Amino acid sequence: MLPSISLAQEIGLVVLFVAALAWVLGRGHAPRDGRFHHPEPAGAFEGLTAIPTQRGTAAHPMESVQLTEAEEQAFAGLIRTLPRH
Repeated sequence: MLPSISLAQEIGLVVLFVAALAWVLGRGHAPRDGRFHHPEPAGAFEGLTAIPTQRGTAAHPMESVQLTEAEEQAFAGLIRTLPRH
C-alpha cells in the first residue's frame, strides 16, 4: 500500500492498469485475427462519386435568402478582406 494515497485511489489505479493491459493485449491480437480484415470491393473509392453534384441556381426556396442592399455591400466588403492565394 502506498502511504500517500487512499485505498479507493489504489483500487482505481489497479482497475485502470488491468483495463489498459486488457486493451493492449486485445490490440495485439486484432491484426492477426482474420475477422477484422474487410477488403474493399474493386473500384469502391474511385474519385468522389459519393458526393452529389451541386444543384443549379434553381434550388429549394429554403436554401436561399434575399439580402438587403446593405447586407450585400457588407458581404462584398468581407470577401474583399479575405486573403487570396
